[in-house]
Amino acid sequence: MEHSPDLTKARWRKSSFSGSTGGDCVEVADGFPGAVPVRDSKNTGGPVLLVGPDAWRTFVDGLRQ
Repeated sequence: MEHSPDLTKARWRKSSFSGSTGGDCVEVADGFPGAVPVRDSKNTGGPVLLVGPDAWRTFVDGLRQ
């Protein structure tokens, strides 16, 4: 059985392109081997999506094109 990582001490970050006005952004947390935690920056207490590192890299690379 897989266990979700303990995210209580996660250090969340969002894109520098999001600015300081909030906006529609996602935040990610580093330092979780095998998973990239992702959440909605407007709902920090809401659900967290765990994405595999390869899938996250593919997603980010697609945004940069």
